[in-house]
Amino acid sequence: MNIVEVKYDYNSSCEYFRNSKFDLKKNLTVVVDTDKGFQFGKVIHILEDVDSFNGVDLGNVVRVSTKKDYLHYLDNKKKADEAIIRCKELVSDFGLNMSILDACYNFDRSQLLFRFIADERVDFRDLAKELGSTFKTRIELRQIGIRDKAKEVGGFGPCGRLLCCSSFLRSFDSVTINMAKNQNVSLNPTKINGVCGRLLCCLRYENEVYTKLKSNLPKVGSIIDNKYGTGKVVSVDIIKNSYTIEKEDKTRIEILCDDSKK
Repeated sequence: MNIVEVKYDYNSSCEYFRNSKFDLKKNLTVVVDTDKGFQFGKVIHILEDVDSFNGVDLGNVVRVSTKKDYLHYLDNKKKADEAIIRCKELVSDFGLNMSILDACYNFDRSQLLFRFIADERVDFRDLAKELGSTFKTRIELRQIGIRDKAKEVGGFGPCGRLLCCSSFLRSFDSVTINMAKNQNVSLNPTKINGVCGRLLCCLRYENEVYTKLKSNLPKVGSIIDNKYGTGKVVSVDIIKNSYTIEKEDKTRIEILCDDSKK
């Protein structure tokens, strides 16, 4: 038995499944059993070490997809695109302040999921009833954030590389302004915000290291008395492991932490 990671192309999300029957390889398409019913997806990774998944409730790979499965999957996508058009019409009719991002059927069409973006909470109960009556299936309307939209659309970050969220991140962890302050990053929104308008996800990548290194440096504003004299700490350089003091005569001296202890 092994564990396979399967990706659904309709929203770029991935899930893990147990596989005990099939000889699977990367990029094979499969039908899997999820808590939302059967889904069609592509194998993107195979894990032979299953110990870390002991006790974890995972779905199973039902089968390697057939040509018939693939054609059914394409038909589902076509019908989902048609559903988006109708849903947008109903959103306009009901005067709801929401933007429909996409729609998808699960494999057996027992559920139709619409994802949308809105600035505030939306009462979509009447919309859900009308959609259920129109498409004769269970309807789910899910509000997602602006980060999720960036993940779907994709693009390039200020670093020149593909967006982390659309290339390898599986979930969004909390990013705070203190992480930018901790790394002495300019607080200019154009420097610390991503294309989604939220704080850059990469601010948290090295935050733990910066926190550890910063703990060895004096705080800005503190008074330091060492072999260079007495002065006020006016800046710190975490990368160089140094700090700068300003003496009473306004002269400034940059001091390496290791050097100050000699």
